[in-house]
Amino acid sequence: MNYLSAENISKSFSDRWLFKNLNFGISQGQRVALVGVNGSGKTTLLNVLAGKLPPDEGSVSVRKEVSIGFLGQNPEMNEELTVQQTIFSGQSEVLDVIRDYEVALENPNTSAEKMQKLMERMDELQAWDFELKVKQILSKLGIHNLEQQIKQLSGGQRKRVAMARVLIEEPSMLILDEPTNHLDLDTIEWLENLLSTQNTTLLMVTHDRYFLDKVANEIAELDGGKVYTYKGNYTYFVEKKAEREEIAAAETDKARNLMRKELDWIRRQPKARGTKAKYRVDAFEELKEKAAKKTAAPTLELSVKTTRQGSKIIEVDHISKRFGDKVIVDDFSYVFKKKDRIGIVGPNGAGKSTFLNMLVGNLQPDSGTIDAGQTTIFGYYTQNELTFKEDQRVIDIVKEIAEVVEMANGEVITASQFLQHFQFAPPQQYTMVSKLSGGEKRRLQLLRVLIKNPNFLILDEPTNDLDIITLNILEDFLLNFGGCLLIVSHDRYFMDRLVEHLFVFEGEGKIRNFPGNYTDYREWLQEQERTQVQEEKKVIAAPVVEKKQEEPAAANKRKATYNEKREYEQLEKEIATLEARKEEITGLMNAGTTTDHTQLTAWASELEAINGQLEEKEFRWLELAELM
Repeated sequence: MNYLSAENISKSFSDRWLFKNLNFGISQGQRVALVGVNGSGKTTLLNVLAGKLPPDEGSVSVRKEVSIGFLGQNPEMNEELTVQQTIFSGQSEVLDVIRDYEVALENPNTSAEKMQKLMERMDELQAWDFELKVKQILSKLGIHNLEQQIKQLSGGQRKRVAMARVLIEEPSMLILDEPTNHLDLDTIEWLENLLSTQNTTLLMVTHDRYFLDKVANEIAELDGGKVYTYKGNYTYFVEKKAEREEIAAAETDKARNLMRKELDWIRRQPKARGTKAKYRVDAFEELKEKAAKKTAAPTLELSVKTTRQGSKIIEVDHISKRFGDKVIVDDFSYVFKKKDRIGIVGPNGAGKSTFLNMLVGNLQPDSGTIDAGQTTIFGYYTQNELTFKEDQRVIDIVKEIAEVVEMANGEVITASQFLQHFQFAPPQQYTMVSKLSGGEKRRLQLLRVLIKNPNFLILDEPTNDLDIITLNILEDFLLNFGGCLLIVSHDRYFMDRLVEHLFVFEGEGKIRNFPGNYTDYREWLQEQERTQVQEEKKVIAAPVVEKKQEEPAAANKRKATYNEKREYEQLEKEIATLEARKEEITGLMNAGTTTDHTQLTAWASELEAINGQLEEKEFRWLELAELM
């Protein structure tokens, strides 16, 4: 069933066509990821498809019974409303009664009669299960203070509130622009599982490659104003895109060779005879357009000189920091070594950015010392947006730092040449910074950090809003970076490629120094959880043995019957079978081997049913384990 169709839509921005005569559609069960370089028009296309922006030409139609939930990069909300009022502002009677019920619960003056009526209304609308889901969504997204006003929230908090509102409304189709931005790693993994196991119809823009691989079953690339679709996940897309570019390059070369011959023919024809071969002149114009196509995306090369680093980098000695009753860091020590490559992970609000600000001297610890070596030069890329004046051009932003830049090979280049390495072509260098896309501004901000030739790079969420092509090249640069590297990022792929050990913020000021990358850490955590479960099983079983030996009076405690023992054994087999089927379906959905949306919907429904059965059978298994 087709949910959304766009026919011959066009949109221009700053005298440039982002896309023209573009056709696009989404059907039930499709989970499409839209990718493309910064400035190609991804966010604009999402806004047009969601009805937030009108197209300059063409039309977008949505099936009558289909509702669309939209999450933009910078969600717009009523500043005066509370979080609770914003989240429960949907046109749903169930949402209204849940909101009234939650408000009544929080109010100690609520009468018993009013409470009874609300509970009866909850019963009538069968809203209890939905309320549990609402509470789970709010908890997972870290939304606890529902009475806080929107105007008091940070940008990241606003994004999470907007995400909660979209998920709670349960629309027919989701359109999400960078949904993983401002989420911590645990929350990203929860959202990943939610979107990949439900019967979700989804169009999203994201740079998170692990998220893409797990959630998307189709990739749509916006390139040169056209959309190229690939049935499959991100890994499949990378392979097929390379093939498409090779074919396109061959066609362009062929067109250029043919154009040279045609150009020579046109120049040799007398003007009077030109009309006799008008068809050939028209064909030449078409050929010229093909030959003018770019054969490959512009490359971003990062190879700035790294300032020489002495033996002393940074020595952190027993530092502590708190804000009021909240402990951020509690007695942490570490001596940074040459070429350290460290990742920082932990939940939002754990104090990661505070820790970074203490390292560079923007904040002082309450106790302990941070001693940086004389040769240590920081390059600090922050989450703060690029600041600029209204009349500043792109090149002005760079020249504020340096007129010339020394590269790794000793070559000295101008600020304009350096900008070209960052995919800012000469004409774009003289455009106003205010006209850049969000990703282009972030790229410019990164350029300003690297132009200082640092030997200790601190990157706080560097992947936000950067396109995948830029990320790949940034990763290659950082792999060869000769100085120290300290990264805070929710991008698991980025972290796995670059870091060798982690500072894990576990709460209450505790920072664990873990040897390994993020995937190593997750595997270690899972092993810890398995060990804990096994220990709990031993604790359940142990008292039964002890009581038989030491407390004869307990012999009258009911033991498992023969049938219960058989049920226990059968449950173990059934759980194993369900787990195997769950893994099989997840693999099929992520492989992208089918475009049959009826089949995809069937798999999603089966996966949801399996999760319910597993929960029920595991609970019964634990009950029987106590009797065993």
